[in-house]
Amino acid sequence: MKLLRSLIYPYLYTRYGIHRITGTGPFGRQRANTICPPDGSRWNPLKQAIWKYHVKQFHESSCSVATVVACINALRFLKNGTPRPIDQADILDRVTTGHWKARMSDGGYRGRRGLPLPLLGRVVRDSLAAYELDGHRVDIVRTPRTTSREPALRATLKKRLRRFDRHGKGLIIAHFDQGTLVPTLNIPHISPVGAYDEETGRVTLLDVDPEQEKPYEVCFDRFYKGLSSDYHHVFDAFGYGSGGYVYIEIQ
Repeated sequence: MKLLRSLIYPYLYTRYGIHRITGTGPFGRQRANTICPPDGSRWNPLKQAIWKYHVKQFHESSCSVATVVACINALRFLKNGTPRPIDQADILDRVTTGHWKARMSDGGYRGRRGLPLPLLGRVVRDSLAAYELDGHRVDIVRTPRTTSREPALRATLKKRLRRFDRHGKGLIIAHFDQGTLVPTLNIPHISPVGAYDEETGRVTLLDVDPEQEKPYEVCFDRFYKGLSSDYHHVFDAFGYGSGGYVYIEIQ
């Protein structure tokens, strides 16, 4: 696995350099715009809560931990008012699904770090159960690059974005190619959605990467492109197939 990683990174940095020189990808017209946290006093309670409990990841492969803990804290806040927030160490000790804690270490679990989309969905389900957040349906949605179902997938995603932003009826955890949205390497990444403006079609990501100091927004097409990355085939050895999202439906 170490040899494979040593082969991946030169390719990733080369691709990043090409995008930067040619003004393509995240350096192109549809680049992300960073935003300052807006006044959310008129937002629905769930949207307020996910912004309130947004945190940054503690390790380069721990984006899943920061994302899931933010979602769990937001849902606990809605259920119980003002409980003590759980932290990233708490949830790793409590939820052992898929050797989650080991996957956050430098060596990973048998050389594998981070969470592929299917395993992320399992971790979300088990985290909800561990913190007695019953009654929420979890949907794991793959969005492969080439599929005849793309129009339906896009329509469903827009509907769910509206339900989150307008009514607080769902949370969306994006599993995406980070380098498609912002100027960084094209690697699998996980972060929660923070807002959706139906009028402009722009999606706000609460990126848990400490290098992304502020939230940023992208157009829906760019957002979907990040989700529909099949990642590079070199990531197959680590269990990463395609991107997508995990939807937590609030009952």
